Amino acid sequence: MRFWIDLANSPHVPFFRALTDRFLAEGHEVEVTAREFAETIPLARAAGMLPKTIGRHGGRELSGKAGTLLTRAVALSRWARPRKFDLALSHNSYSQILAARLLRLESVTLMDYEFQPANHLAFRFASKVIVPESFPAERLQHYGAAQKKVRRYHGTKEDVYLAVFQPDLNFGEELWKFGISPDNVLVLMRPPAHEALYHRFQNTLFDEALSKLLAIENVKVVLLPRTEGQRTTYQARAHQNLVIPSLPLDGPNLIAVSDLVISAGGTINREAAALGVPVVSIYAGRWAAVDEQLLNEGRLERIVDSGDLQSLRIEKKSKLNPRGSHKVLNEVVDLILN
Repeated sequence: MRFWIDLANSPHVPFFRALTDRFLAEGHEVEVTAREFAETIPLARAAGMLPKTIGRHGGRELSGKAGTLLTRAVALSRWARPRKFDLALSHNSYSQILAARLLRLESVTLMDYEFQPANHLAFRFASKVIVPESFPAERLQHYGAAQKKVRRYHGTKEDVYLAVFQPDLNFGEELWKFGISPDNVLVLMRPPAHEALYHRFQNTLFDEALSKLLAIENVKVVLLPRTEGQRTTYQARAHQNLVIPSLPLDGPNLIAVSDLVISAGGTINREAAALGVPVVSIYAGRWAAVDEQLLNEGRLERIVDSGDLQSLRIEKKSKLNPRGSHKVLNEVVDLILN
């Protein structure tokens, strides 16, 4: 088969890298497109995926998002038409799903957040919808996903590419360049996705947490901005304990060497949970069922106010305690192909 994968955001890269390896090993062909947003393009290139860059993010305003979605869908359809693909595959790439409709091409979307408003578009127009088992059935119905095209897998999308992950023992040398030693308590932080459709409110707890950590002498904070605007904002807070890498670092290895992960988003939290690293969510929106599952398993903590923040333990972790969900990759591949 000829697969067309579209990468709409940075977290999609390792997920589809794992799937691409399987598809190629089974004799299928894969071509990849991506939009300019966050670190999607450099991460994809670093992973050897060599995507064709088409379009960019529409910004925070709904009008910009809608216009960019439609123009990118047209551009994608023009690019894909002569390539005669058998299947379009994405993690809720709305433009690709619309382009596939224009081309009368079968499309598969995967999704793990049940409060994304644009699910209305993706779930109605995709040929198949693949979600974690924890995804509420009533939310699928709410977004118009016909029961006959819904498939479920056990675990999280992060398990797909991290279940067999082995840390690079030499990765610490990368951190030495930033003045981070093994004796430091290393905290990895990721700010809120202020431009996302599902995140339309202020979240001050993240900045409170950052201030608290920077005041602790032996703590080093590696902060991963989502946008250039965030990069500028946090670089203005120049501090000897704050590191903002200018180039993308290997995500799983960075998480594995961290003693604590604090994020106002979902993917990096679930990656830490998959690898068995202590992780705290400061996400102020409606929690996904898959995150609630990790909370119940004791693999994820939640901070909802300043009181919770004051009781947060800042210490060296003991060891990795990975989930090891080795069957998820095979399960997702089977659901896509069958």
